[in-house]
Amino acid sequence: MHVRGLICSALLIRLAVCAAGQTQEPAQPAQGGMGGGIASAGVFAPVYDEHRRPITAGGFVDKGPVVFEDATKAAGLSGWRHEMGTPQKKYILETDGSGVGLIDYDNDGWLDIYLVNGSTYDALSGKRTPPHAALFHNNHDGTFTDVAKMAGVTNDRWGFGVAIGDFDNDGWPDIFVANFGKNRLYHNNHDGTFTDVAEEARVTLGNWSKGATWGDYDGDGRLDLFVSGYLHYDLNNQPSAEDGAASTAHCQMRGVPVMCGPRGLPGEPDHLFHNNGNGTFTDVSEHAGVSDSDRFYGFTAIFVDVNNDGKVDLLVANDSERNYLYINKGDGTFDDQSYISGFAFNYDGREIASMGLAVGDYLNNGRVDVLDTDFSDDYKALYRNDGNATFTDVSREAGFAQIAVPFVGWGDGLIDYDNDGWLDMMMINGHVYPQVDEHDWGTTYAERPLLFHNNHHGKFEYVPPVKGSGLAIVVPGRGAAFGDLFNNGKIDVVINPVDGPPVLLKNVNQDHHHWVELKLAGGPKSPRDAIGTTVYLTANGMRQRQDVMSGGSYISSNDQRPHFGLGDATDAGTAEIHWPSGHIEKVKLPAVDRIFTITEGQGITGVLCAPQPCS
Repeated sequence: MHVRGLICSALLIRLAVCAAGQTQEPAQPAQGGMGGGIASAGVFAPVYDEHRRPITAGGFVDKGPVVFEDATKAAGLSGWRHEMGTPQKKYILETDGSGVGLIDYDNDGWLDIYLVNGSTYDALSGKRTPPHAALFHNNHDGTFTDVAKMAGVTNDRWGFGVAIGDFDNDGWPDIFVANFGKNRLYHNNHDGTFTDVAEEARVTLGNWSKGATWGDYDGDGRLDLFVSGYLHYDLNNQPSAEDGAASTAHCQMRGVPVMCGPRGLPGEPDHLFHNNGNGTFTDVSEHAGVSDSDRFYGFTAIFVDVNNDGKVDLLVANDSERNYLYINKGDGTFDDQSYISGFAFNYDGREIASMGLAVGDYLNNGRVDVLDTDFSDDYKALYRNDGNATFTDVSREAGFAQIAVPFVGWGDGLIDYDNDGWLDMMMINGHVYPQVDEHDWGTTYAERPLLFHNNHHGKFEYVPPVKGSGLAIVVPGRGAAFGDLFNNGKIDVVINPVDGPPVLLKNVNQDHHHWVELKLAGGPKSPRDAIGTTVYLTANGMRQRQDVMSGGSYISSNDQRPHFGLGDATDAGTAEIHWPSGHIEKVKLPAVDRIFTITEGQGITGVLCAPQPCS
């Protein structure tokens, strides 16, 4: 058990931003109401770069490694636009943005992009056409075409999260969309179109669902669905800083009126839906012990095996309340080990405004760790997995805590951007209050991403944003998904900012390292898309771990193909695959720089040579 409560928030006060060109004064102790009802560590002095720009939209350098380039326009994505409420962001419903789902919906071997859209009050009242979600088909030539209308997945509701999973084991990925209002479950028709079956499946709910994750929690070979609830929200009684409907303390930032919440507002429970195998689901939240009786404000959720017992556990990031870690007991129920695991709170014993969750083995020790992004005036938490489902917040000793303090973090990923075999760290950022641009707080509404390189010894090194590169984009970021969009073995990023076009950050890092990716297909006793599978790759003198997951980042869904960097090694090594059925299979990979299809019990059943089919 990790005891954090006696370690006061004053530890964070001593942080100083060490990146080039940044300075930071000590924080003042946390004060009620300073964060608009959002948990943070205190009030920090403004942070600027050498040109007196807020560091969240500055700190650019003239030279350095260019890791990403902005390929949005070249890829044909810039014509679509996310909308959510009004630019003023008077109410909390308008602020949180939407997710991104990476999905090969037509099974052609190339990732397509699903972008969830929000809505507007005029659209809800029928005064205007609702903004549409986008499904960008991958044209295999670096460009994408929006086919959402033809595919029948425009949603046309106030959308938030997305989770990709093949819930009926027919070999074709389906799409769950979490909405304010009724949710959608788009069943893949195998012909480029989808049908919304949420009503028949009984997963619509009806108030404010935020995130979702698919996983086979009971080992029956079928994907079950967990949906996180955020607020129980009434459109006819939306609290604002002006109307007095909520506590004034929950509607201010540094004494300035802002939108209210979430603290002080009623929460919405979480739901676990058991897959009945006939196209319907049963809500088993109470029986399974994951109903969220405290009604915390749920954001991102992920099914993943954290204690290496072969059963998927459940992580839930809660906004401004303690996080949940539910350990799978193997009998259809979960044990809430949030407190004793060390995952409920950060190092200082405080709840944080958790938004995004990135899961990965950054130490290459066979255990999954968790990166948790949160609000500004707070550090982002990196939870090291110490084994036996216990975690330690090691953000400070990992060397990145100080730099991230001024940023509001949303989407995040533990990704090997340079294919050296070690997972690096990326955060997508953007403020929730447009009012910050009117004050000298050293922060901005639109913010740039953060990237940290894994130095192989438990520490990360800040990668400065080179002018004109992808790390220098400044947008109000929200959802983000990470994956190999061009089948070239490099991990790219798709960002869904609030109120704007998407951003495609193409990985153009100059390394010449080798890599392998695995497209997994489960057997009769596993989910067909292999969600819940753990893969260990022994190669290049190390043993890496990757998991097949649905959900993550910030209410998004990443590339589900395990990706392994190999450095300079030319031997692809051996994959040890722990299938959800319990079957363990070892497969020798015959070559590097390939995407191998592996079917449970059959070994390699297909191969793609980047980025073309093999001869």
